[in-house]
Amino acid sequence: MGIAHRLSSQLYYLLTMLEACIFATILCGFFGIIFKKNLVMKIISMDIMSTGVIAYYVLVASRTGLHTPIANQSNQIKVDYSDPVPQAVILTAIVIGFSIQALMLVGVMKLAKNNPTLETKVIEENNTP
Repeated sequence: MGIAHRLSSQLYYLLTMLEACIFATILCGFFGIIFKKNLVMKIISMDIMSTGVIAYYVLVASRTGLHTPIANQSNQIKVDYSDPVPQAVILTAIVIGFSIQALMLVGVMKLAKNNPTLETKVIEENNTP
């Protein structure tokens, strides 16, 4: 009992530290969106933030004791199984995030043709009537 308790407390500590690192990743991306002035850096910060959100969703969904919902002769679907819908939602979020990032990079390329820099303040000054 002592070894099992010690292993479970170490696992809990590890998961807590992993959760803290994921939240730090989300915050780094959020602050990058707010404080960075370069448009490419803003896009990279948004990608970092979405990666942290997806990682947190995977961390929450990966609880112990869940199995894949595959039935055979030896075990019927009487065990707790992981729901496949969150996996589909995460795959959809990854694809949508990638397409939004590509669209934003195309917009930045269009801006780069008319502006010598990608700093937001300079672009606003050049395009203000």
